[in-house]
Amino acid sequence: MRKLTANAEAPGIAATYDRSMWLRSVFFRWLIPAAFVLPLWLLIGWGVFQANGWAFLWVLFIAVPSVLVGQLVLTLLTRARPSVRVERAVSWWDVLGFGVWHALTIAVGFFPQGVFPLLLTGAIAAALALFWLQLWQLWSEARGSGLSIRETASWQGPVSDAGAPERDRVHDVIIVRETESRD
Repeated sequence: MRKLTANAEAPGIAATYDRSMWLRSVFFRWLIPAAFVLPLWLLIGWGVFQANGWAFLWVLFIAVPSVLVGQLVLTLLTRARPSVRVERAVSWWDVLGFGVWHALTIAVGFFPQGVFPLLLTGAIAAALALFWLQLWQLWSEARGSGLSIRETASWQGPVSDAGAPERDRVHDVIIVRETESRD
């Protein structure tokens, strides 16, 4: 049996769509665990790669909280989009943005002596760019749905067989009282 997809009319495209959807779905499921795994990696990386004591303070008080909060905020912005909720998969822009940011965060966790400031700057820039990307995508999807809200608000309701809108028809009302009243 053929699986129906958004591209069901084009058989060649539908097969490609199904094969690429798994990566977007994996990123969708990875977003919440990443909020806890990435900060933990920074802490473990400090111990394994023997960074100095000042680096430990930086990891403990700046890096771990900022990555944790940043990832949770970005995850909420991503999951707030209707397309992400319906498909249970992120967009390709999300895959690119989160992939770059997570790769740079993991690289920072290795605490390389020569390129640490460059990697840290790149990770911060990627996080900020990803934040604006999420806002842009959320705004784009919300702007597109505003038209359908206005259309729904102007809708008159079902029309009866007589031609008048159903809300204008008179209906019989039956009142049932729970206790007897003395009139």
